[in-house]
Amino acid sequence: MFAKAFRVKSNTAIKGSDRRKLRADVTAAFPTLGTDQASELIPGKEELNVVKLYAHKGDAVTVYMSGGNPILFELEKNLYPTVYTLWSYPDLLPAFTTWPLVLDKLVGGADLMLPGVVVPPTGLPEVQQGDLCAIALVGNRAPVAIGVAAMSTAQMLASGLKGKGFSVLHTYQDHLWKSGDKSSPPAIAPLAVNPTDSNEEKVDLSLQGNLSCLTLEGEEENRKVHHPEASEDTSSGAQSQDCVDGKPLQEQMDELLHQCFLHALKSRVKKADLPLLTSTLLGSHMFSCCPKGQQLDIKKSSYKKLSKFLQHMQQEQIVQIKELSKGVESIVAVDWRHPRKGNALEGSEVRRIIIDYAKKNNLVDADNRNLVKLDPILCDCILEKNEQHVVMKLPWDCLLTRCLQNMQPAYQVTFPGQEPILKKGKLCPIDITLAQKACNKKVI
Repeated sequence: MFAKAFRVKSNTAIKGSDRRKLRADVTAAFPTLGTDQASELIPGKEELNVVKLYAHKGDAVTVYMSGGNPILFELEKNLYPTVYTLWSYPDLLPAFTTWPLVLDKLVGGADLMLPGVVVPPTGLPEVQQGDLCAIALVGNRAPVAIGVAAMSTAQMLASGLKGKGFSVLHTYQDHLWKSGDKSSPPAIAPLAVNPTDSNEEKVDLSLQGNLSCLTLEGEEENRKVHHPEASEDTSSGAQSQDCVDGKPLQEQMDELLHQCFLHALKSRVKKADLPLLTSTLLGSHMFSCCPKGQQLDIKKSSYKKLSKFLQHMQQEQIVQIKELSKGVESIVAVDWRHPRKGNALEGSEVRRIIIDYAKKNNLVDADNRNLVKLDPILCDCILEKNEQHVVMKLPWDCLLTRCLQNMQPAYQVTFPGQEPILKKGKLCPIDITLAQKACNKKVI
Protein backbone atom coordinates (compact mmCIF):
# COMPACT_ATOMS: atom_id res chain seq x y z
CA MET A 1 0.00 0.00 0.00
CA PHE A 2 2.85 2.39 0.78
CA ALA A 3 5.34 1.05 -1.76
CA LYS A 4 5.01 4.36 -3.63
CA ALA A 5 4.78 7.95 -2.41
CA PHE A 6 1.47 9.12 -0.98
CA ARG A 7 -0.21 12.56 -0.97
CA VAL A 8 -0.87 14.28 2.39
CA LYS A 9 -4.23 16.02 2.67
CA SER A 10 -3.99 17.38 6.24
CA ASN A 11 -1.92 17.18 9.41
CA THR A 12 -3.51 18.33 12.69
CA ALA A 13 -3.00 17.82 16.42
CA ILE A 14 -5.45 15.43 18.05
CA LYS A 15 -7.66 16.63 20.91
CA GLY A 16 -7.83 15.15 24.40
CA SER A 17 -11.27 13.60 23.93
CA ASP A 18 -10.17 12.10 20.62
CA ARG A 19 -7.12 10.63 22.37
CA ARG A 20 -9.34 8.79 24.83
CA LYS A 21 -11.53 7.49 22.00
CA LEU A 22 -8.46 6.37 20.04
CA ARG A 23 -7.08 4.62 23.14
CA ALA A 24 -10.37 2.75 23.55
CA ASP A 25 -10.35 1.79 19.85
CA VAL A 26 -6.79 0.47 20.18
CA THR A 27 -7.69 -1.61 23.23
CA ALA A 28 -10.68 -3.07 21.37
CA ALA A 29 -8.69 -3.78 18.19
CA PHE A 30 -5.74 -5.37 20.00
CA PRO A 31 -6.95 -7.27 23.09
CA THR A 32 -3.41 -8.48 23.90
CA LEU A 33 -2.41 -4.87 24.56
CA GLY A 34 -2.83 -4.05 28.25
CA THR A 35 -4.32 -0.80 29.58
CA ASP A 36 -0.91 0.53 30.62
CA GLN A 37 0.56 -0.32 27.24
CA ALA A 38 -2.33 1.38 25.45
CA SER A 39 -1.76 4.50 27.55
CA GLU A 40 1.93 4.33 26.69
CA LEU A 41 1.17 3.98 22.98
CA ILE A 42 -1.43 6.80 23.00
CA PRO A 43 0.08 9.29 25.49
CA GLY A 44 -2.13 11.75 27.33
CA LYS A 45 0.01 14.87 27.03
CA GLU A 46 2.78 14.27 24.52
CA GLU A 47 2.48 15.40 20.91
CA LEU A 48 0.04 13.30 18.88
CA ASN A 49 -1.02 14.20 15.34
CA VAL A 50 -3.53 12.80 12.90
CA VAL A 51 -2.51 12.83 9.23
CA LYS A 52 -5.02 12.26 6.45
CA LEU A 53 -3.48 11.09 3.19
CA TYR A 54 -4.19 9.39 -0.10
CA ALA A 55 -2.14 6.33 -1.06
CA HIS A 56 -0.82 6.03 -4.62
CA LYS A 57 -3.84 3.89 -5.59
CA GLY A 58 -6.28 6.46 -4.21
CA ASP A 59 -7.09 4.81 -0.85
CA ALA A 60 -7.95 7.31 1.89
CA VAL A 61 -5.79 6.52 4.93
CA THR A 62 -5.63 8.11 8.38
CA VAL A 63 -2.23 7.94 10.08
CA TYR A 64 -1.57 8.66 13.76
CA MET A 65 1.86 10.15 14.52
CA SER A 66 3.55 10.20 17.93
CA GLY A 67 7.06 11.46 18.61
CA GLY A 68 7.60 12.00 14.90
CA ASN A 69 6.85 8.37 14.02
CA PRO A 70 3.69 6.84 12.53
CA ILE A 71 2.32 4.46 15.18
CA LEU A 72 -1.05 3.46 13.69
CA PHE A 73 -2.96 3.82 10.46
CA GLU A 74 -6.66 3.45 9.77
CA LEU A 75 -8.08 2.07 6.54
CA GLU A 76 -11.80 1.47 6.00
CA LYS A 77 -12.41 1.90 9.76
CA ASN A 78 -9.85 -0.79 10.65
CA LEU A 79 -6.80 0.04 12.79
CA TYR A 80 -3.37 -1.31 11.91
CA PRO A 81 -0.07 -0.93 13.83
CA THR A 82 3.04 0.24 12.02
CA VAL A 83 6.42 -1.47 12.26
CA TYR A 84 7.51 1.24 14.72
CA THR A 85 4.75 0.11 17.10
CA LEU A 86 5.45 -3.58 16.55
CA TRP A 87 9.11 -3.07 17.45
CA SER A 88 7.95 -1.91 20.89
CA TYR A 89 5.29 -4.64 21.15
CA PRO A 90 6.57 -7.57 19.03
CA ASP A 91 3.92 -9.94 20.43
CA LEU A 92 0.99 -7.69 19.53
CA LEU A 93 0.12 -9.81 16.45
CA PRO A 94 0.66 -13.47 15.53
CA ALA A 95 4.00 -13.50 13.72
CA PHE A 96 5.16 -15.51 10.72
CA THR A 97 8.79 -15.75 9.62
CA THR A 98 10.38 -15.49 6.19
CA TRP A 99 13.90 -15.26 4.74
CA PRO A 100 15.82 -11.93 4.68
CA LEU A 101 16.07 -12.16 0.88
CA VAL A 102 12.28 -11.83 0.67
CA LEU A 103 12.22 -8.36 2.27
CA ASP A 104 13.16 -6.52 -0.94
CA LYS A 105 10.21 -8.13 -2.72
CA LEU A 106 7.82 -7.13 0.05
CA VAL A 107 9.11 -3.55 0.04
CA GLY A 108 8.57 -3.49 -3.72
CA GLY A 109 4.88 -4.27 -3.29
CA ALA A 110 4.77 -8.08 -3.40
CA ASP A 111 2.51 -10.18 -1.23
CA LEU A 112 4.05 -12.96 0.86
CA MET A 113 3.58 -16.36 -0.77
CA LEU A 114 3.45 -19.49 1.38
CA PRO A 115 6.60 -21.11 -0.14
CA GLY A 116 8.54 -18.22 1.40
CA VAL A 117 7.20 -18.84 4.92
CA VAL A 118 9.61 -20.57 7.32
CA VAL A 119 7.94 -23.15 9.55
CA PRO A 120 9.39 -23.11 13.10
CA PRO A 121 9.81 -26.33 15.11
CA THR A 122 6.72 -25.41 17.15
CA GLY A 123 4.58 -25.07 14.03
CA LEU A 124 2.78 -22.10 12.48
CA PRO A 125 0.71 -19.70 14.62
CA GLU A 126 -3.01 -20.40 14.61
CA VAL A 127 -4.82 -17.73 12.55
CA GLN A 128 -8.05 -17.45 10.58
CA GLN A 129 -8.55 -16.03 7.12
CA GLY A 130 -8.59 -12.22 7.33
CA ASP A 131 -6.59 -12.04 10.58
CA LEU A 132 -3.95 -9.33 10.86
CA CYS A 133 -0.44 -10.81 11.16
CA ALA A 134 3.13 -9.63 11.57
CA ILE A 135 5.98 -10.80 9.34
CA ALA A 136 9.52 -11.11 10.73
CA LEU A 137 12.83 -12.33 9.33
CA VAL A 138 14.73 -15.46 10.32
CA GLY A 139 16.91 -14.77 13.36
CA ASN A 140 15.09 -11.62 14.53
CA ARG A 141 11.59 -11.37 16.01
CA ALA A 142 11.30 -7.66 15.19
CA PRO A 143 8.51 -7.48 12.55
CA VAL A 144 9.36 -5.96 9.17
CA ALA A 145 5.86 -6.06 7.66
CA ILE A 146 2.19 -6.50 8.46
CA GLY A 147 -0.38 -8.24 6.32
CA VAL A 148 -3.76 -9.93 6.26
CA ALA A 149 -3.88 -13.74 6.17
CA ALA A 150 -5.25 -14.98 2.84
CA MET A 151 -6.24 -18.30 4.44
CA SER A 152 -6.38 -19.97 7.83
CA THR A 153 -3.47 -21.94 9.26
CA ALA A 154 -5.33 -25.19 8.60
CA GLN A 155 -5.83 -24.20 4.96
CA MET A 156 -2.15 -23.29 4.65
CA LEU A 157 -1.10 -26.71 5.84
CA ALA A 158 -3.71 -28.46 3.70
CA SER A 159 -2.41 -26.64 0.61
CA GLY A 160 1.13 -27.88 1.24
CA LEU A 161 2.22 -24.28 1.83
CA LYS A 162 1.46 -23.22 -1.72
CA GLY A 163 -0.28 -20.07 -2.95
CA LYS A 164 -0.67 -16.60 -1.47
CA GLY A 165 -0.23 -16.48 2.28
CA PHE A 166 -0.60 -12.80 3.19
CA SER A 167 -1.73 -9.59 1.53
CA VAL A 168 0.97 -7.17 2.68
CA LEU A 169 -0.18 -3.68 3.73
CA HIS A 170 2.92 -2.02 5.16
CA THR A 171 6.64 -2.81 5.40
CA TYR A 172 9.88 -1.58 6.85
CA GLN A 173 11.54 0.75 4.26
CA ASP A 174 8.26 1.70 2.56
CA HIS A 175 7.07 5.33 2.34
CA LEU A 176 5.05 5.16 5.56
CA TRP A 177 8.19 4.02 7.40
CA LYS A 178 10.12 6.85 5.67
CA SER A 179 7.70 9.40 7.16
CA GLY A 180 9.18 8.56 10.58
CA ASP A 181 12.74 8.68 11.90
CA LYS A 182 13.78 5.85 9.51
CA SER A 183 15.25 3.76 12.31
CA SER A 184 16.21 0.13 11.71
CA PRO A 185 14.52 -2.85 13.36
CA PRO A 186 15.92 -3.70 16.81
CA ALA A 187 17.53 -7.08 17.34
CA ILE A 188 14.99 -9.23 19.21
CA ALA A 189 16.19 -12.76 19.86
CA PRO A 190 13.91 -15.63 18.81
CA LEU A 191 11.99 -17.34 21.60
CA ALA A 192 13.77 -20.32 23.13
CA VAL A 193 12.43 -23.66 21.92
CA ASN A 194 12.52 -26.87 23.94
CA PRO A 195 14.62 -29.39 21.98
CA THR A 196 11.95 -32.04 22.53
CA ASP A 197 9.49 -29.88 20.61
CA SER A 198 11.42 -30.55 17.42
CA ASN A 199 9.70 -33.94 17.25
CA GLU A 200 6.33 -32.23 16.99
CA GLU A 201 6.84 -30.53 13.66
CA LYS A 202 3.60 -30.39 11.72
CA VAL A 203 4.96 -29.58 8.28
CA ASP A 204 7.77 -31.00 6.18
CA LEU A 205 10.57 -28.43 6.49
CA SER A 206 11.54 -29.10 2.91
CA LEU A 207 8.76 -26.67 2.00
CA GLN A 208 10.77 -23.79 3.43
CA GLY A 209 12.71 -21.24 1.48
CA ASN A 210 11.26 -21.59 -2.03
CA LEU A 211 11.49 -17.92 -2.90
CA SER A 212 10.87 -18.35 -6.58
CA CYS A 213 7.09 -18.07 -6.12
CA LEU A 214 7.31 -14.50 -4.80
CA THR A 215 6.53 -12.29 -7.79
CA LEU A 216 5.72 -8.62 -8.20
CA GLU A 217 2.78 -7.30 -10.19
CA GLY A 218 3.74 -6.78 -13.79
CA GLU A 219 6.40 -9.49 -13.76
CA GLU A 220 4.26 -11.71 -16.00
CA GLU A 221 4.10 -8.91 -18.54
CA ASN A 222 7.86 -8.48 -18.47
CA ARG A 223 8.30 -12.17 -19.29
CA LYS A 224 6.48 -11.64 -22.58
CA VAL A 225 9.20 -9.27 -23.84
CA HIS A 226 11.75 -11.13 -25.96
CA HIS A 227 15.37 -10.91 -24.82
CA PRO A 228 18.48 -12.22 -26.54
CA GLU A 229 19.29 -14.31 -23.51
CA ALA A 230 15.96 -16.08 -23.75
CA SER A 231 17.82 -19.36 -23.80
CA GLU A 232 18.24 -18.98 -20.07
CA ASP A 233 14.51 -19.77 -19.78
CA THR A 234 15.37 -23.31 -20.82
CA SER A 235 17.51 -23.81 -17.74
CA SER A 236 14.88 -26.22 -16.51
CA GLY A 237 14.57 -28.31 -13.43
CA ALA A 238 13.82 -27.21 -9.92
CA GLN A 239 16.33 -27.76 -7.16
CA SER A 240 15.44 -31.02 -5.46
CA GLN A 241 16.09 -29.51 -2.05
CA ASP A 242 14.84 -26.14 -0.85
CA CYS A 243 17.38 -25.84 1.93
CA VAL A 244 20.75 -27.53 2.33
CA ASP A 245 23.01 -26.90 5.31
CA GLY A 246 20.67 -24.09 6.34
CA LYS A 247 21.16 -22.17 3.07
CA PRO A 248 18.13 -20.78 1.20
CA LEU A 249 17.54 -21.97 -2.35
CA GLN A 250 18.49 -18.60 -3.83
CA GLU A 251 21.88 -18.61 -2.10
CA GLN A 252 22.52 -22.18 -3.28
CA MET A 253 21.69 -21.20 -6.86
CA ASP A 254 23.99 -18.15 -6.69
CA GLU A 255 26.88 -20.40 -5.64
CA LEU A 256 26.08 -22.93 -8.37
CA LEU A 257 25.89 -20.16 -10.98
CA HIS A 258 29.33 -18.80 -10.00
CA GLN A 259 30.79 -22.31 -9.97
CA CYS A 260 29.48 -23.17 -13.45
CA PHE A 261 30.57 -19.80 -14.85
CA LEU A 262 34.15 -20.06 -13.57
CA HIS A 263 34.40 -23.75 -14.52
CA ALA A 264 33.26 -22.94 -18.07
CA LEU A 265 35.82 -20.15 -18.46
CA LYS A 266 38.59 -22.27 -16.99
CA SER A 267 38.05 -25.53 -18.85
CA ARG A 268 35.92 -24.92 -21.94
CA VAL A 269 36.28 -21.38 -23.27
CA LYS A 270 39.50 -20.63 -25.17
CA LYS A 271 40.88 -17.31 -26.35
CA ALA A 272 40.19 -18.38 -29.95
CA ASP A 273 36.46 -18.66 -29.09
CA LEU A 274 36.18 -14.92 -28.43
CA PRO A 275 34.03 -13.01 -29.10
CA LEU A 276 31.54 -15.49 -27.65
CA LEU A 277 27.77 -14.98 -27.56
CA THR A 278 26.51 -14.86 -23.96
CA SER A 279 23.70 -17.25 -24.91
CA THR A 280 26.31 -19.69 -26.26
CA LEU A 281 28.27 -19.46 -23.01
CA LEU A 282 25.17 -20.46 -21.07
CA GLY A 283 23.74 -23.11 -23.39
CA SER A 284 26.92 -24.79 -24.64
CA HIS A 285 29.30 -24.40 -21.71
CA MET A 286 27.76 -23.49 -18.33
CA PHE A 287 24.98 -26.10 -18.37
CA SER A 288 27.46 -28.87 -19.13
CA CYS A 289 29.64 -27.73 -16.20
CA CYS A 290 26.82 -28.25 -13.72
CA PRO A 291 27.68 -30.98 -11.16
CA LYS A 292 25.87 -34.30 -11.44
CA GLY A 293 22.55 -34.33 -9.63
CA GLN A 294 22.12 -30.53 -9.76
CA GLN A 295 20.36 -28.31 -12.29
CA LEU A 296 21.20 -24.70 -13.07
CA ASP A 297 18.22 -22.32 -13.05
CA ILE A 298 19.14 -18.64 -13.30
CA LYS A 299 15.62 -17.52 -12.47
CA LYS A 300 16.02 -19.04 -9.01
CA SER A 301 19.20 -17.04 -8.35
CA SER A 302 19.30 -13.48 -7.03
CA TYR A 303 20.32 -12.26 -10.50
CA LYS A 304 17.23 -13.65 -12.31
CA LYS A 305 18.77 -12.94 -15.74
CA LEU A 306 22.05 -13.96 -17.37
CA SER A 307 22.70 -10.39 -18.51
CA LYS A 308 22.54 -9.09 -14.92
CA PHE A 309 24.90 -11.81 -13.70
CA LEU A 310 27.41 -11.08 -16.49
CA GLN A 311 27.25 -7.36 -15.71
CA HIS A 312 28.29 -8.23 -12.16
CA MET A 313 31.15 -10.38 -13.50
CA GLN A 314 32.21 -7.45 -15.67
CA GLN A 315 32.26 -5.18 -12.62
CA GLU A 316 34.52 -7.77 -10.98
CA GLN A 317 36.76 -7.37 -14.09
CA ILE A 318 36.60 -11.08 -14.91
CA VAL A 319 35.04 -10.60 -18.36
CA GLN A 320 34.34 -7.75 -20.74
CA ILE A 321 30.91 -7.61 -22.41
CA LYS A 322 30.04 -5.67 -25.58
CA GLU A 323 26.99 -5.39 -27.81
CA LEU A 324 28.56 -6.23 -31.18
CA SER A 325 25.18 -6.21 -32.93
CA LYS A 326 21.91 -4.61 -31.87
CA GLY A 327 20.40 -6.46 -28.93
CA VAL A 328 23.03 -9.23 -28.95
CA GLU A 329 25.75 -9.22 -26.26
CA SER A 330 29.06 -11.06 -26.54
CA ILE A 331 32.03 -11.73 -24.29
CA VAL A 332 35.00 -10.04 -25.98
CA ALA A 333 37.68 -10.54 -23.31
CA VAL A 334 38.39 -12.78 -20.32
CA ASP A 335 40.96 -12.18 -17.59
CA TRP A 336 42.11 -15.76 -16.98
CA ARG A 337 44.68 -14.50 -14.44
CA HIS A 338 42.12 -12.66 -12.36
CA PRO A 339 43.10 -13.15 -8.69
CA ARG A 340 40.58 -14.72 -6.35
CA LYS A 341 39.44 -12.27 -3.71
CA GLY A 342 40.01 -13.34 -0.13
CA ASN A 343 37.23 -13.33 2.44
CA ALA A 344 37.03 -10.90 5.32
CA LEU A 345 38.06 -12.53 8.60
CA GLU A 346 37.35 -11.66 12.20
CA GLY A 347 40.24 -11.48 14.64
CA SER A 348 39.13 -14.71 16.32
CA GLU A 349 39.15 -16.50 12.94
CA VAL A 350 42.69 -15.28 12.21
CA ARG A 351 43.88 -16.57 15.59
CA ARG A 352 42.23 -19.95 15.05
CA ILE A 353 43.78 -20.32 11.57
CA ILE A 354 47.27 -19.48 12.83
CA ILE A 355 46.99 -21.81 15.82
CA ASP A 356 45.72 -24.65 13.61
CA TYR A 357 48.53 -24.04 11.12
CA ALA A 358 51.21 -24.09 13.82
CA LYS A 359 49.88 -27.31 15.36
CA LYS A 360 49.39 -29.03 11.99
CA ASN A 361 52.98 -28.28 10.94
CA ASN A 362 54.53 -29.13 14.35
CA LEU A 363 55.78 -25.58 14.91
CA VAL A 364 55.06 -25.47 18.65
CA ASP A 365 58.38 -25.60 20.54
CA ALA A 366 58.65 -28.93 22.40
CA ASP A 367 60.72 -27.40 25.23
CA ASN A 368 58.61 -24.27 25.70
CA ARG A 369 55.04 -24.52 24.42
CA ASN A 370 54.64 -20.75 24.72
CA LEU A 371 56.99 -20.35 21.74
CA VAL A 372 56.31 -21.02 18.05
CA LYS A 373 59.04 -21.92 15.56
CA LEU A 374 58.88 -19.80 12.40
CA ASP A 375 58.85 -21.68 9.10
CA PRO A 376 59.52 -19.89 5.76
CA ILE A 377 55.84 -19.02 5.28
CA LEU A 378 55.50 -17.39 8.71
CA CYS A 379 58.83 -15.61 8.23
CA ASP A 380 57.62 -14.03 4.99
CA CYS A 381 54.33 -13.03 6.60
CA ILE A 382 55.46 -11.33 9.79
CA LEU A 383 59.22 -10.69 9.91
CA GLU A 384 61.08 -7.61 8.69
CA LYS A 385 64.01 -8.11 6.31
CA ASN A 386 66.59 -7.53 9.05
CA GLU A 387 64.87 -10.19 11.21
CA GLN A 388 64.76 -12.98 8.61
CA HIS A 389 67.92 -14.76 9.81
CA VAL A 390 67.83 -13.57 13.41
CA VAL A 391 64.38 -14.35 14.82
CA MET A 392 63.69 -18.10 14.85
CA LYS A 393 60.89 -18.27 17.44
CA LEU A 394 58.17 -15.97 18.74
CA PRO A 395 55.76 -16.12 21.68
CA TRP A 396 52.14 -16.85 20.79
CA ASP A 397 50.89 -13.36 21.66
CA CYS A 398 53.63 -11.67 19.63
CA LEU A 399 52.99 -13.95 16.65
CA LEU A 400 49.24 -13.30 16.66
CA THR A 401 49.68 -9.55 17.15
CA ARG A 402 52.11 -9.27 14.24
CA CYS A 403 49.81 -11.23 11.94
CA LEU A 404 46.85 -9.00 12.75
CA GLN A 405 48.94 -5.84 12.32
CA ASN A 406 50.01 -6.93 8.84
CA MET A 407 46.40 -7.39 7.72
CA GLN A 408 44.25 -4.58 6.39
CA PRO A 409 41.65 -3.50 8.97
CA ALA A 410 38.01 -3.47 7.90
CA TYR A 411 34.55 -3.37 9.40
CA GLN A 412 31.13 -4.56 8.33
CA VAL A 413 27.80 -2.70 8.45
CA THR A 414 24.72 -4.91 8.54
CA PHE A 415 21.12 -3.84 7.93
CA PRO A 416 18.22 -6.30 8.34
CA GLY A 417 17.17 -7.80 5.07
CA GLN A 418 20.15 -6.40 3.15
CA GLU A 419 23.53 -7.71 2.11
CA PRO A 420 26.30 -6.76 4.62
CA ILE A 421 28.46 -3.81 3.52
CA LEU A 422 32.21 -4.31 4.01
CA LYS A 423 34.28 -1.14 4.51
CA LYS A 424 38.07 -0.92 4.48
CA GLY A 425 39.93 0.93 7.22
CA LYS A 426 39.44 1.30 10.95
CA LEU A 427 36.02 1.99 12.37
CA CYS A 428 35.69 5.61 13.49
CA PRO A 429 34.66 5.90 17.15
CA ILE A 430 30.98 6.68 17.73
CA ASP A 431 30.37 9.19 20.51
CA ILE A 432 26.98 9.08 22.22
CA THR A 433 26.16 11.98 24.55
CA LEU A 434 23.30 11.82 27.05
CA ALA A 435 21.85 15.17 28.10
CA GLN A 436 19.17 15.99 30.67
CA LYS A 437 16.43 18.42 29.66
CA ALA A 438 13.52 19.99 31.50
CA CYS A 439 11.07 17.77 33.40
CA ASN A 440 13.86 15.26 34.00
CA LYS A 441 13.79 14.15 30.35
CA LYS A 442 16.92 12.59 28.95
CA VAL A 443 17.90 12.88 25.30
CA ILE A 444 20.71 11.38 23.26
